Amino acid sequence: MSAAHMKKVAGTEPPPSAAAQNASPAGGPAQVTAASAVPAVSPAAPPAPATEPAGPRTEPVTGPATAPAADSTIRSATGSATDSATVPVSDQATEPAAKPVTVPGAGRPRAPEEAAGDRYGSPAVQDRLASWVCDLSLVHELTERLARTTALDDALHEVLRAGATLVGARRGMVALEPADGLGPERTVGLGLGHADLGTIETVPVPRTSASDTGVPSDACGSGARDGSAAADGSAARDGSGARDGSAAADGSAARDADGERVHADLLHEPGLDRRHREVAVQLGLGASYALRLTAQSAGRLGTAVWFYDEPAEPDDRQRRLMGLYLRFAAEHTARVLDLRRARDTTAALAAELLPERLPRVPGVRLAVRHRTNPRGGGDWYDALPLPEGALGLAVGGVTGRGPGAVAAMGRLRASLRAYAVMEGEDPVAVLSDLELLMRLTEPARSATALFAYVEAEAGNGGPGGRKLILAGAGHCPPLVIGDRRCEYVETSLSAPLNMLSCWEAPSVELYARPGETLVLFTDGLLHRTGESADRALARLHAAAQSAPRPARDDPDRLVDHILHAVLPDGLDRSEGVEDVVLLAVRFD
Repeated sequence: MSAAHMKKVAGTEPPPSAAAQNASPAGGPAQVTAASAVPAVSPAAPPAPATEPAGPRTEPVTGPATAPAADSTIRSATGSATDSATVPVSDQATEPAAKPVTVPGAGRPRAPEEAAGDRYGSPAVQDRLASWVCDLSLVHELTERLARTTALDDALHEVLRAGATLVGARRGMVALEPADGLGPERTVGLGLGHADLGTIETVPVPRTSASDTGVPSDACGSGARDGSAAADGSAARDGSGARDGSAAADGSAARDADGERVHADLLHEPGLDRRHREVAVQLGLGASYALRLTAQSAGRLGTAVWFYDEPAEPDDRQRRLMGLYLRFAAEHTARVLDLRRARDTTAALAAELLPERLPRVPGVRLAVRHRTNPRGGGDWYDALPLPEGALGLAVGGVTGRGPGAVAAMGRLRASLRAYAVMEGEDPVAVLSDLELLMRLTEPARSATALFAYVEAEAGNGGPGGRKLILAGAGHCPPLVIGDRRCEYVETSLSAPLNMLSCWEAPSVELYARPGETLVLFTDGLLHRTGESADRALARLHAAAQSAPRPARDDPDRLVDHILHAVLPDGLDRSEGVEDVVLLAVRFD
């Protein structure tokens, strides 16, 4: 090692001047940056002036170096755990070792949480956003479940279940009472039986709650007929969501603008009516939370109430989620309500087009069951007295569904009644005239029909027996049930009305003995079973054959037995896509 180098290492030689440090061997300027290299030191650089202080010194970084040192190494912050870039000086340099040139934060990668923090703020804000996303996902899931409901009762039950999930309650009730007065009015409970709902309705209703504000109040958070009666002096929330605790001048509780009422402690809340408190003790209700169901398209629909077993009330988050959910729930309930009203109107129209009551004929007892589909169907039946003590029986169906099919069914039935009065003793003539009428007035429709003419006098089929003449147009054959036989009447095969250019089919004669029953039905009874026609006919025959003696003697009990046997598990009451007509005629 040379003496000069030893002096530099020992620090006894003064450092070179700034001009010498910035000079390159070739005479050109040298600019140094922390990211490229350290300054190159010339071995022939003159000593620094004596006026400069001794010791190493770090010059400011001005730019990239044009002559990097041979053994210098660069360590970047991208490959280290430190927050700076350090460039050590090679031991081959003739200048004294300078302190490392550091640039704070140079080349250091940014952590993901720092990048996210710049966009979304602090971690607390991120947690709050995540909570909002979870809440909105829950509300979205609940509204999807509600949107899948099409029946009014199903929608009301789903509203109760979803509300109980959002506010943390176990029981609840919805009182549907549309403000337009068109109905239907009903009360649906969650975790409450019919007796419990009746008990809640005994809570008195404040006289000014419904009349002055147009908003029903709540008993135990619910009550009275609309399920929302509140006792005089009960506490509520003001418009800001804080507990008001004060009663109105008339003694009724204050109500906020959103139709919300909270009873946080039904047993100890001051000013609560005595009956209100008794109902709470009887049913084990600790608190209640009631909200009004209001749709923008239909106005006030009713009130929804949820009950807590212990004193409690929903917090601001739960109230906010309930507000979001109920805005959608009220609109969906209004749509389902309109659909229910349309279906009820169609069913009422169909019922008005059918016989209001069955005729009373000596020696004959009649019973009928008619199930229509929600959109309205074209199946019909008729039983009318005819001249000379005879009886006319008819069943049939018009193609299509909806109000149009219902109207066509009414026209067809009225026409058949007229033809039956004029020429009922000839069922083939009755159906032929009906087919001609349809061809002229209903060219786009077809129909099936079965007409039976029951004579008044006893025939030669047995003592007191009656002679029947039947004709069918594409309709299912009737079934005869008695002690000695249970069989289908072999009617001739024929096409439905208005399917061929000219309809014609022979009639069939049948003698019904005393104690036998003739059962006429439409194909909807077979279709609702979900099986093939042969299997459905076999099931119907088995159901009729297995009918007990009391059912065979009573046509009403017989039709109920057949319906329950052929369509078990409530299929006879369900809203199927097919109409069902079952007409039983017992001959005594």
